[in-house]
Amino acid sequence: MDVVHRPLAAANLDLPWPQEPHLALWQAYTVLREHRGDGHLTALHAAGLDACEAQVSFAAVGAAPAENFAGRGWSDEEWAAARDRLAARGLIDGEGTATAAGRALRDQVERMTDELAAAPWRALGEAGAERLAELNRPLLGAVFESGLLPAVNTLGIGKIQAPA
Repeated sequence: MDVVHRPLAAANLDLPWPQEPHLALWQAYTVLREHRGDGHLTALHAAGLDACEAQVSFAAVGAAPAENFAGRGWSDEEWAAARDRLAARGLIDGEGTATAAGRALRDQVERMTDELAAAPWRALGEAGAERLAELNRPLLGAVFESGLLPAVNTLGIGKIQAPA
């Protein structure tokens, strides 16, 4: 796997791989997750969003209520300043909701993230990727059915709404 310009993926790929199959699978998932995450940071930077603006804009598209992002460490002043910068660019309205331009920018970020994350899946090929998905469906189902994941999260899983 190419991890050039992907420091978190590279660091996790370089760790010793466990012998236990479930731990090796966890390590592989971690490398893939960080590969995608490193690409996401690149996409956010390319879109001209700083770290706080990235969070504010994600809340603005309905990923989660703004208060759910409080644990990310931004002060009220930093959050308000990021909102002001995004509003000045026409990306959010006075209520902190994404405008059409703001939604388009977030869509651009997600498309670029997907493109930057595609290489490992291309390497597997269509049949290999489908087989991996087939093997993982029961695990994913068990995770969601466990109730241990928060229903509202800052990843936007299941929460992004289409524009009205």
